[in-house]
Amino acid sequence: MKLAFQSTIVVATFAATLMAFGGGSTPAQASGGADGRGAFENTSVKFNSRQNAPLLLAQNHSMDSQGGDHGGMDMSMPMSMDGMAPMTAAEHAQMMLEDRKGSEFNHHLAGFFVVFAGIFFLASSLRPSQWPYLRYAWPLCFLACGVFLLAYSDKELWPFGPQNWWYGLSHSKEVMQHKAFAVILLALGVIELQRARGVLKSAFASWVFPVLACLGSVLVLFHEHGTGMSGPNHMAVMSHIQAEHQSFSAAGFCIGLSKGLSELSPRWQAIFSAVSSLLIILLGVLLMRYTE
Repeated sequence: MKLAFQSTIVVATFAATLMAFGGGSTPAQASGGADGRGAFENTSVKFNSRQNAPLLLAQNHSMDSQGGDHGGMDMSMPMSMDGMAPMTAAEHAQMMLEDRKGSEFNHHLAGFFVVFAGIFFLASSLRPSQWPYLRYAWPLCFLACGVFLLAYSDKELWPFGPQNWWYGLSHSKEVMQHKAFAVILLALGVIELQRARGVLKSAFASWVFPVLACLGSVLVLFHEHGTGMSGPNHMAVMSHIQAEHQSFSAAGFCIGLSKGLSELSPRWQAIFSAVSSLLIILLGVLLMRYTE
């Protein structure tokens, strides 16, 4: 009897222990298996979830904090050149200032070449026999201007910047337009230099200058300009830039028209040549006065 009583106490104690670890599970919940594996598996899940709760809460808090940081980040901020971090307001302002100075310098130097081309063209038109060498000088000015724009108009391209030419031409309309203007100037210089040398004597060659001048004037009207697209007064800056480019376009179109008229009639050639040379000088002055 004593042994049976002790055995009963041991069994009752073991059963109570199982109930305590099972969290008061019902018989239905504990029926995961005839050997009681369901009860122990349920117990293991509960203990693991309680132990991992602080870790999960910490991870969730970390992810929420990171998500909050990304949500609060101004993704519209300009990125640095390496694309790894957004630039500060001071860095962005410095970059815009450098772009503006570079753009103004490009226009001013191009205007310098254009002014001298107009002066040489005017002198050769008024006194062709007295200064015969000047008929070579003004096409060379267009060639020099074209070479300058082709190489230096976009300093982010090689050899002045990290971008290759294919990437710049395929990803920026402004870069493509700059190079198109350079090619037009180079074509004008080459054709007129060959005409001055007596190599090209066809009527077709005489119309290359008027046609390209008018074509370039039309392209100027659709020229995209990156400088001035941001800032507190960007609308006023862009309006100012567009007005200046419209004046370039009007002067260029008049140059092409007057140069074409000078090729039509030898009787009026000297007059229209002088007019076109004065307009070339005017265009150069406008370029040299360009501001952003």
